[in-house]
Amino acid sequence: QVQLVESGGGLVQAGGSLRLSCAASGGAFTSYGMGWFRQPPGKDREFVAAIARSGGSTYYRDSVKGRFTISRDNAKNTVFLQMYSLKPEDTAVYYCAAGTPKYNDYVPVSRYTYWGQGTQVTVSS
Repeated sequence: QVQLVESGGGLVQAGGSLRLSCAASGGAFTSYGMGWFRQPPGKDREFVAAIARSGGSTYYRDSVKGRFTISRDNAKNTVFLQMYSLKPEDTAVYYCAAGTPKYNDYVPVSRYTYWGQGTQVTVSS
């Protein structure tokens, strides 16, 4: 059983930056691909970014490419999401997830087994 705890959310003005962290415990961190998802108000949860177990491969939704960077520190069982040039449309609850996606298919929610409780990111215009 893996526990995931996100931190780093908050209120920021458009154009600002935030760094989200997700600390994992209770399992073999390097056994899991890690993903960040978000759920905007009134919308479904959506894929944001993912990183393979070794950190060698990363994946992003188109709207965040060039602005967000996912990374992981396997020695500290932590995954990060560095967000730059934030926009009001980035406002959402951000969730960290752990799973074992097959065939490098990191996008679907169903590929992930463990989820954090979420952290709110609000970008004001």
